Amino acid sequence: METSLPMSEDSKKLAVTNGFIWSAINIAIFLVIFYVKPDLLGSFSFAGITLVISNGLAIYFCLDMRKRIGGYWSFKEALISIFIMFFTQAVIVLFFTIIFGKFIEPSYPTKMKEIASASALQIMEKMGMDQETIDKAMADSDERFEKQFNPGLMSILMTLGSTALMYFIGALIFAAIFKKERPVFSQITEEV
Repeated sequence: METSLPMSEDSKKLAVTNGFIWSAINIAIFLVIFYVKPDLLGSFSFAGITLVISNGLAIYFCLDMRKRIGGYWSFKEALISIFIMFFTQAVIVLFFTIIFGKFIEPSYPTKMKEIASASALQIMEKMGMDQETIDKAMADSDERFEKQFNPGLMSILMTLGSTALMYFIGALIFAAIFKKERPVFSQITEEV
């Protein structure tokens, strides 16, 4: 009889590996878009497409992990593995973004701020907001961008905490969907 400990260790290793692969795909997509058509990074349609791609990758990697560990996953094992995968991917992308903006492409924060500000301004003007409200919203946006691209240790820890909570909730949902318990009774076949 197989114990669940080796399977659990295998699923954790797979979760970390899949988290690395997923983050590499996200980073590759980001780099291509940033260098080819950076204006897309501020559009809602690109955010929607990114969300669809991310969900598709999450589904693929969940099914892949379950298949590779034998096809069965308890809710607890699925939850832990999926959370590890989600959080690994999020942490890698977060630190890549910080490093990219500080060391690799120092123009990235300024460019993103301009793209996001132009997009937000256009939306607020279409909504008919008065200039005072727009100015306050833009000032708040500038402050958020400064914290995002020049985070202190406390800001990074708060981001990681909120990210962990968000991805844990996502992992709960995915674990409920992708769990697959072993059958309680297996069929006995008689050899004649």
